[in-house]
Amino acid sequence: MKCPVCKTHGEYAGINLHADGFAENINTCHVCETTWSVNHGISKIIEDSTFLETTSECDDEDTYCFAA
Repeated sequence: MKCPVCKTHGEYAGINLHADGFAENINTCHVCETTWSVNHGISKIIEDSTFLETTSECDDEDTYCFAA
C-alpha cells in the first residue's frame, strides 16, 4: 500500500478494525505523518486531528473525598 500524499510504499503503521460486517483500516505514514482510512478499497485522508482521540469531560468542582 502507498501513502496517498507522498506516494511512499510500505512506510506506514496500520490498524485493522473488523466487527460484525464492519471493516476499516487506519494507516499512518512514517514519512509525512498523514493518516488515512481504507474502507471497501477506498482511501480517505483523515483531516480532523481529533478523529482518533478519546473524549473526556473536565470536572471543575472538587468532588473527591479523601480520608486520613
